[in-house]
Amino acid sequence: MSAEKKMSRRDLLKLAGAGSAGLVMSGLPVKVIAQDPVTIKVQAHGLDDNQLLPIADLMVAKHPHVSVEWVVLTGIDHEEVAAKILALVAAGESIDVGYAATEATQLFAGQGLAEPLDDLITGDPDQEFWTDYFADVHPSLVEAMMYEGSLYEPPRDFNAANMYFNTNVLAENGFDVPGPNWTKDDFVEIARGITKKDDAGNTDVFGYAWINRLWGSWMPWIFVAGGNLYTEERAPGGDWCWDGYYEGDPAVEGRGGGFRWRTPIANSDEVVEALQLVVDLWREGVTPDIEMGSGATLTGFYATGKLGMTPAGGFWAGRLKNEGMEKGDFDVQLWPAWRNQKHQFGTGGHWLAAGATAPEEAWEFMKIEVSHEGFQASPFFYPVIITTSARRSYSQAANYESTGPANYEVFYDTLDKHPSTSPIPAPPWANPMTTIFTTGTSNALSGAMSPQDALDQMQAELEALTARQPQYYADN
Repeated sequence: MSAEKKMSRRDLLKLAGAGSAGLVMSGLPVKVIAQDPVTIKVQAHGLDDNQLLPIADLMVAKHPHVSVEWVVLTGIDHEEVAAKILALVAAGESIDVGYAATEATQLFAGQGLAEPLDDLITGDPDQEFWTDYFADVHPSLVEAMMYEGSLYEPPRDFNAANMYFNTNVLAENGFDVPGPNWTKDDFVEIARGITKKDDAGNTDVFGYAWINRLWGSWMPWIFVAGGNLYTEERAPGGDWCWDGYYEGDPAVEGRGGGFRWRTPIANSDEVVEALQLVVDLWREGVTPDIEMGSGATLTGFYATGKLGMTPAGGFWAGRLKNEGMEKGDFDVQLWPAWRNQKHQFGTGGHWLAAGATAPEEAWEFMKIEVSHEGFQASPFFYPVIITTSARRSYSQAANYESTGPANYEVFYDTLDKHPSTSPIPAPPWANPMTTIFTTGTSNALSGAMSPQDALDQMQAELEALTARQPQYYADN
């Protein structure tokens, strides 16, 4: 990547903004250090119960000279964590291995902070490893981790926005979990039918609820209505992957080198209809006030029988189990069809820092994590599901034995049976884009603006934001 495409220190600090508050370096125990040690700094996933510890154990067992130092960054969503990483780098701190979901993948790649992995993969002497890996991972997830033709993260996990049901709430109101071909009108009927209000008109049981953020949110309704925030384009490239590892797979037809988000379409008729739908349900009291956050409030509502439906992915199975819900208390289904049944997903994995101090060891850590050995050791998938495995072979009945849902096949079927399914829009400027999206959503749901006016404003702000990024996606 040319130097002019990288952000200056000042720009990094500006993008990080308030997200830099609360930056924490880990105090987790460092692994056993051998003579002449090499230390790799890896972005962790938790303060006390780090889910990557088994991967570090495998790394040290195979390479005793390596120790792992954790960099702990917490936030209510992926955008906040990304802002903290930008602040970390802007402050001159180093990192060898970072983690990013779809929301930040192009951000790190676009700033030159992440290293493209194409040559590391194709030049790896152990090609059997990569042949096996890609055969086990749907190409939609791989393409979502590409930027301008190069792969920046081997997908480890993903979550599509499916519909979760509190089966007890449905049964109490005479509803069964719908089949995969249900529609938007079926959804509205169920949502209204299970909503319960007291004599004063206050809602006691909500039919539906969601969180104001980029993933999930009301974005699934935008997709099935036939819209998006940006026109969905594909960058050229990626043939090294599609021809080299997916040859003959019909699921790679039409794929390229990652998604480009260049033309905002946030106030199209389809998006206005989607926002009008959720605003109407809120006005009727079918949904509670929509908040920003991680969804902890909705988890409590759901577990106590105060909520019937919400968008979530495989990660919610473990969360509900930890809230005391038993297997059978909840189930899942594909998102209801409207003009189509196109789903949205987010995927995630680790990226190799362009300035890694120990790049060979960092790359080996990343390989171990996505190996069979790594998946079998990972507490992300055993004994309680925390997220949906990117590897198809670890998204099977055994993984959901203790939690459910009964329709667990839906998670990978969202990719396998719906080829139009694609990632949420997340260009390199995803952080400010998300702020525009959540602010516009709040304006409509507060009654401060009509859906049309809120989206007209959102469109104008996205156009202005995109116009300030001339260095990206310039035609050669």
